[in-house]
Amino acid sequence: MDLDAYVLAHAHEWQRLEQLVHRGRLQGAESDELVDLYAQVATHLSVVRTSAPDPSLVAHLSSLLAKARNKAVGTRVSSWRGFASFFTERFPAALYRLRWWWLGTLAGNVVVTAVMMLWLLDHPNVEQTLLSPDEVDQLVNHDFEDYYSTYAASHFALQVWINNAWVSALCIAFGILGLPVIWLLFGNIENLAVIGSIMHRHGHGQQFWGLILPHGLLELTAVFVAGGIGLRLFWSWIEPGELTRTQSIAREGRTAGTVTLGLACVLMVSGVIEAFVTPSGLPTWARVGIGITAELAFFAYVFVVGRQAHLRGATGDIDARYLEDRVATAS
Repeated sequence: MDLDAYVLAHAHEWQRLEQLVHRGRLQGAESDELVDLYAQVATHLSVVRTSAPDPSLVAHLSSLLAKARNKAVGTRVSSWRGFASFFTERFPAALYRLRWWWLGTLAGNVVVTAVMMLWLLDHPNVEQTLLSPDEVDQLVNHDFEDYYSTYAASHFALQVWINNAWVSALCIAFGILGLPVIWLLFGNIENLAVIGSIMHRHGHGQQFWGLILPHGLLELTAVFVAGGIGLRLFWSWIEPGELTRTQSIAREGRTAGTVTLGLACVLMVSGVIEAFVTPSGLPTWARVGIGITAELAFFAYVFVVGRQAHLRGATGDIDARYLEDRVATAS
């Protein structure tokens, strides 16, 4: 390749990119132009490195791309447009694309919880090995209901949110190993089944569901989504499909990061419901109705907003242009 001719043909694009990099706040069209030029110059750098490696030119283009990347990221991420696109494109598209994983996880956990609860109800002697009669009486008549009103609502909401976000993050973080996700999920539903069976056996079943359902529907769904995403991450290196194992793990890892951030917001909603609605003086039907409404809103978000975003080509992964640029600048 004639390097001088190549430089002459593309110098104006490099100059234009440099102008945008050193400009102050970019307008929408300029920001888009910056991203497009970034992709083009990244390709130029790859060509120069492969066909006519010139150390000074490679260094210049690499430096220019680094500045442009920082500019693009700073402009996009800090903008409301980028913030909105996360919740209208990336997050819902990730949930929709991986729906069968977390729906399967949700269904499996519901079935296992129901089986465990029914089994415990049929085997009352098991209760005696778990709690003493005094502990059962304390749980049924005081602890379970008092748990939701012991602390100030705002503090309780923060505490619940941090705890559930941490559990969800662990499900995704340990997803690469597979088995820890199952262990975390089982521990979660085991506790629910044990307490539920004890409350039912002692005539407090209505109270149990009246306190669990308002926030628990959305909260447990979020945890099961995290579990399903974690298991998908595990499967990405077991069966990578058309991708290499490294590419498959990288793609699902980035998508898992998207879901983790989004679920933090979902769990914030469930935490607010748990702190302000569950212990409130509203009638049971109203509190449960709020929980059902929140759950239906989440599913509508996935299967309406998420489906539309998925049909537009969103997957939950970061923009393919940035991936191509990263490969080009690293080659």
